[in-house]
Amino acid sequence: MNAGDEILIGEGPVLLSYGAGIAHITLNRPEAGNGFSIALMRALQEAIMTVHGDARVRAVVLSGTGKIFCGGGDVKEFASKGADLPNYLRMATAWLQVCVSGLVNLEVPVITRVQGAATGGAGLGLVCCTDLVVAGRSARFMAGGTRVGMAPDAGASATLSRIVGFRRAMDLVLTNRFVDAAEALQIGLVSRVVDDEALDAEVMVLARRIAEGAPQAQSATKRLMWNGLGRGFEASLPDEAREVARLSGTADSLEGLQAVIARRAPQFTGR
Repeated sequence: MNAGDEILIGEGPVLLSYGAGIAHITLNRPEAGNGFSIALMRALQEAIMTVHGDARVRAVVLSGTGKIFCGGGDVKEFASKGADLPNYLRMATAWLQVCVSGLVNLEVPVITRVQGAATGGAGLGLVCCTDLVVAGRSARFMAGGTRVGMAPDAGASATLSRIVGFRRAMDLVLTNRFVDAAEALQIGLVSRVVDDEALDAEVMVLARRIAEGAPQAQSATKRLMWNGLGRGFEASLPDEAREVARLSGTADSLEGLQAVIARRAPQFTGR
């Protein structure tokens, strides 16, 4: 958000402002690393639909407040659900998929600004479902699904392999290793890497360039490029939702969540 922008959503877990053809959607749960909860996802969908209905918008900047862009799902909230976690995640996954589909299907390009980290299904998923990604040099990326006994979501089971290649994608989702910004650029996970202090300026230069482009041409180009992925993205969403909900009911999933919260290594048993 820039000084003088029109405030469209000024409080809550997601903020929205507009100025000079650019809409700024900002995840706003810095105390939780912008971790995804159902409340945040519902607010994000509201922001996306507001942008969709605003003919003034030519580009969207997606960012997060605080030290990191998005740390994935809110693991503390997930762990608090106990035996009801599968039901909770069925709803949460549905909202997440609505959000990522909404971003993919927006007629205008979406630029994601990554500071600190983009991890887990939500964090990495948002990176993978947006059109351009600018990262600060200290940013890190991680898949994280199997780390807590779950599986990739947010469409990443389809998008990640198409972005970085099948072998790299399998390495990322099975090892959950951190990828630094330099490697993320080298494998094509992000579009640009800049010094942390130059991140805001670089994002705005890019957003203004997009906003000054030919709207119909850019909209058609975005649609054609995403359609070029085939039916993989949309077709993957129902299967992802089923698997995440099923896995969240396992003992290993609960152990994974507790291990992340306690900052210790998980002890998986296969149950």
